[in-house]
Amino acid sequence: MVEPPRVLVLHNRYRIEGGEERSVELQVRALARAGVEHRLLERRSADEGRARAATALLRGGGSEREIAAAVRELRARVVHAHNMQPLIGPRGLAAARAAGARVVLHLHNARLFCAIGVASRDGGPCFRCRGRLTLPGLVLNCRGSLPEAAVYATALSLHQPLVLETVDRFLAPSRWAAGQLAQLGVPADRLESLPHYLPDTAFARRSRAGDGRYALVVSRLSPEKGVDVAIEAAARAGVPLKIAGAGPAAAELTALARRLSAAVELVGRVAGERLARLRAGAGVLLMPSRYHEFSPFAALEAMAAGVPVIASRLGGLPELIGAERCLAPNDPGTLAAHLEALWGAPEKRRAEGEALIARARERHAEERYVRDLLGVYERLTG
Repeated sequence: MVEPPRVLVLHNRYRIEGGEERSVELQVRALARAGVEHRLLERRSADEGRARAATALLRGGGSEREIAAAVRELRARVVHAHNMQPLIGPRGLAAARAAGARVVLHLHNARLFCAIGVASRDGGPCFRCRGRLTLPGLVLNCRGSLPEAAVYATALSLHQPLVLETVDRFLAPSRWAAGQLAQLGVPADRLESLPHYLPDTAFARRSRAGDGRYALVVSRLSPEKGVDVAIEAAARAGVPLKIAGAGPAAAELTALARRLSAAVELVGRVAGERLARLRAGAGVLLMPSRYHEFSPFAALEAMAAGVPVIASRLGGLPELIGAERCLAPNDPGTLAAHLEALWGAPEKRRAEGEALIARARERHAEERYVRDLLGVYERLTG
């Protein structure tokens, strides 16, 4: 058996952390369990002021020497980067390649082209920015600050050629995401999908959704997530709703729930055991996104826990949970009807939960992820 290459994992942690940090954590865990020698080198946006972050973004990064030294010290043959902006940047990837490593860039969103990463505008999908055309993000002020929008539009366009020149393989978490990224400008011949995985401990032995006491939303509280649609649907269906998450729309969503006299509790940002307990008490997870999710952990973790999922028919969600569980976006009436029917049938909720556990085990087990990940590395270095 060929010994796997040594791997340096790179990640720039976001100011507001989320699913991408979960993906990095799980990758490192999988490499350790598979006996792959590796190291994680991270930068944190929260540790830097806005001005310094903007300078790094325009420069194309700021960690080249440390990355090159880490490659040489580990004798890494592969550098696997996740989010690189703003403190690692294309220059960091180029430094890794110059030090002798092959470079993998894992694209969890559209940040290679989009100033806000989620490719959403006015609460819906937006793919105006593509290739080196990033001016729409400035014209529309997608960052909510013209100086920030100008920095992102300039930096993304300026440094994109270096990214495409440096990266040996691009990865996306779903087939849909890979196809969409290819349309936006990622070279299709160097792009493939690698679905997320969950550790065996994340899978429930059986579904308890039939005993669920509330519907659940786990989400950033921002317009593109459609949390307002979930609140209106739950109010119409008469189903209690708990919302786990934080974000700029929190006050607006609280006011909406009060106006509709809905049984809604916003519990704030939660993680770990507290989030697991919330899932364990849920009868259904709602994900009425208005934009193209690539492959959200919130839905995958609900599947593994045996919680039925009702989601929008957008992006990678049909691929993840099954098209039959997806509805048209922006339709609280249809969502309410499906929620009410499911809520009135506890045995159906249990059966749906069991089916989703089986689907998640088949498609998102650790063994399959490790096999496919090491296959990527082998093809690059062999």
